[in-house]
Amino acid sequence: MFEIAVIAIIVLFVIITKQQKRLNTVEADLRSLRKVVTGFGATAATASVPVETAVQPQEPATPSEITEERAETSDDRPAEAGPWARTALAADTAPDVAEMEPAAPAVPVEKAGKRDIETALGTRWAVWVGGIALALGGLFLVRYTIEAGIFGPGARLSMAGLFGLLLVGAGEFVRRTGWRVPVAGAAGAYIPAILTAAGAFTLFGAVYAAHGVYGFIGAGFAFFLLGLIAIATIAAALVHGQALAGIGLLGALATPVLVASQAPSAWGPFGYLAVVLAAAGTIARMRLWHFLMAASFFGTGLWTLVYIGEVSVPDFAVLLVFSAVTLAVLDFIWLSGPADERKVDFVSIAPAFFTGITALALFVVPDITIGGGPKWAAIIVAMMLAAALWRPAAVAALHFAGIMTALAYIQMMPILGLHAELSSGTMVLDGMALAVSRDSAMPIGLVLGLLFIGAGLWAARRHLAAPAWLAAMWAFWAAAAPLVILLSTWATFGNIERDLLHAFLATLLFIGFAVAGEWLSRAEQPPLKGGVAVSCMLAGSAVAWLLFLHMAFGSGMTTVLLGASAIVPALATRHRSWPVLGWLSAAAVVAVLARVAFDPTIVGAEFLSRTPVFNWLLPGYGIPALAFGFAAWQLARTTNGRPRLIMEAGAALFALLTLAMLVRHAMHGGVIDTGAPTLAEQAIYTLIALGAGVILVALDMRSPSPVLRIGSLAAGVVSAALICVQHFMVLNPLVTDESTGRIPVFNLLFLAYLLPAVAAFALAWYARGKRPKWYSSMLAVLGALLAFAYATLSVRRLFRGEYIAWWSGMEQVETYSYSALWLVMGVALLVAGVRLGSQVLRVASAALISIAVLKVFLFDMSELEGVLRALSFIGLGGVLIGIGLFYQRLLTHSAAGGRSEA
Repeated sequence: MFEIAVIAIIVLFVIITKQQKRLNTVEADLRSLRKVVTGFGATAATASVPVETAVQPQEPATPSEITEERAETSDDRPAEAGPWARTALAADTAPDVAEMEPAAPAVPVEKAGKRDIETALGTRWAVWVGGIALALGGLFLVRYTIEAGIFGPGARLSMAGLFGLLLVGAGEFVRRTGWRVPVAGAAGAYIPAILTAAGAFTLFGAVYAAHGVYGFIGAGFAFFLLGLIAIATIAAALVHGQALAGIGLLGALATPVLVASQAPSAWGPFGYLAVVLAAAGTIARMRLWHFLMAASFFGTGLWTLVYIGEVSVPDFAVLLVFSAVTLAVLDFIWLSGPADERKVDFVSIAPAFFTGITALALFVVPDITIGGGPKWAAIIVAMMLAAALWRPAAVAALHFAGIMTALAYIQMMPILGLHAELSSGTMVLDGMALAVSRDSAMPIGLVLGLLFIGAGLWAARRHLAAPAWLAAMWAFWAAAAPLVILLSTWATFGNIERDLLHAFLATLLFIGFAVAGEWLSRAEQPPLKGGVAVSCMLAGSAVAWLLFLHMAFGSGMTTVLLGASAIVPALATRHRSWPVLGWLSAAAVVAVLARVAFDPTIVGAEFLSRTPVFNWLLPGYGIPALAFGFAAWQLARTTNGRPRLIMEAGAALFALLTLAMLVRHAMHGGVIDTGAPTLAEQAIYTLIALGAGVILVALDMRSPSPVLRIGSLAAGVVSAALICVQHFMVLNPLVTDESTGRIPVFNLLFLAYLLPAVAAFALAWYARGKRPKWYSSMLAVLGALLAFAYATLSVRRLFRGEYIAWWSGMEQVETYSYSALWLVMGVALLVAGVRLGSQVLRVASAALISIAVLKVFLFDMSELEGVLRALSFIGLGGVLIGIGLFYQRLLTHSAAGGRSEA
């Protein structure tokens, strides 16, 4: 391997020598070109026909090259004043050369797209490999002298350090003496930067060996030297490019790992990291190097997390100061100068995230929490809010401050802990103190809530005009953070059933957010338009009202008042045309639905009275239904948007739920959450659904609405599904053998089949011409089937009594009765269909008579005997002949009427 490395170095040396000769020739031609351009610059500047440029470098030259070319081509420019002057001059060099080049002869240079392998090896690979070889050579030299024992440790380290300094000096020498490679692609292999990076690596290795291997220098001095080398390397990037800054940053971040101390102090490493961060930030801001700045924030942030994870209780003052330094570098260095407030600086995400994580760790890690971390966490959150206030582009600090605050308080809630309980005012989880005590959580939460409210409202009003999205973000956290804190402290330390202290705080938030919404709206342009920021404040006010109801009242009054609250935003639309008001009413529907889904009994099963109708179910479902209906009526006269449709749907749904829940309560003796529904109960539900269909059709005809139209269709379809599944199959007395009652006529069959048949016919008749034809036809057929079932089951009950299960058998007279009944019903349906002009009824008549015919020929012929068999066939024949005569008479009258009209 050593021989291969030697051969490779020799080959590279030959290639570099060959390329150097070619580059000298090109450089001489360029000097001649500059002299010609200097003499005829005026003529070239006014030339009317442009000539193809002689040299078109494919990659930007380094600042030193451009500066020195500028110095040679212009004598009336001021002399350089250091790297800053070179940077200033670099910006306007290329245009002048481009203007003067047409007058000069072209120098044949290969285009970048046609570079051969030789050029690539000589201009790029040779430089890169050479730089790596130099860096490794310095380290190998130290290793070789150790193994060979040629020199003592001090001499070896001195030689390594001297070699590193020579490499750095060589890089500066090459840069200052104008080492330029005007070949396409060569600028990517900037030799001075590579030499400087190799020297930095060598110096890093020498200092580390002096401390870690031989112990010649102590930890403090080694720390100082390594930091000095790293910062100097970062500073050298001003003239050598961003890549060198990255190398210096890596070395700087690795220094705390390389240097070990027997008695480590957090102030030393973090003070050093603060200096590195400030230096890197300054360099990154001068050159606008986003990657360097982001990497600096990320690296130092990782050190913060490592420190928190390694020690049981960190030094809070150190974390606070370093967080302040991080935010100061973000605001006063990286984001300094004029900035466009419409743009978010994505580099700020890294410092905001790590600062927020630091605050969260101080709040939630058990040992840190017990040691007093939450107070320091609150200060860090306050600094994050201040940073976001000072620089709108650093809005990421606002978001992470809000997220971390919310997470810190949410994790305290007992519902998220495994059977957490209070012990002497401190949260305990499995015997271990986990969260903050009430005495610290409540005051800290109060302070943080006020900070979010104050900063949020001030910033939201400041940014209302432009950009509006920034105002909305501040308004959102001004409402969200205090609400989360209030909810968490109530669930953790308060009384879930009724807590007047937290209810009072919720009332203050409710009023304050509502007033803040009005205050912000008056500052809008145009005033009172109700933008997103205003919507956020009003939404926060609505949530605060919801919390107030749960904190101040029992479950029954909470549900009732919550439903009635939908009226308030609807009435407010009379005075303010804010779009959010209608949606707040709609949100009340969702909130009440969630409330009744959690507890359908409204007040709890043990507190629900067994008195039919007049119990908590009536106001719990009925008052929200009335409130939603009124809100829909009001919104139809003001905003008339989608919220109105939601309110109409909510009113219809809760009206049906009111009736259904009262029925279930009465049918089950006051218990509504257990027991399967009976046929009687299901019949009442079906009647309610069919009645709702009629009411919705009527309301839609009076005040057209897509909700009412779709709701009426849904009521009919749901009714048909319930009847087919429940009435005809699952709950049919033929299958369940349920008692049909002792009263001959007004019994279960009357309730479950005859009344729904009448309701289905009524809805089909009323919906004709108002709803699609299929809808009325479906309901008419459904009514006919229900009537058929009622008549058939009534005959069965007449012969079998109260219990009519199919397995109890069938006598011959009963069998004949069904045939006669079906024929009579078929004739009745035929007459009704002709009189009403309903084709559906006539088709139903034909179907029923066909069933009777099949029964007579297939069943009666084999089962009946004697006179009953004869009567069955005689009756069938007579009915069929009568039907034939009826249709002939009908057709004759139709034909006569047609001739008379003709």
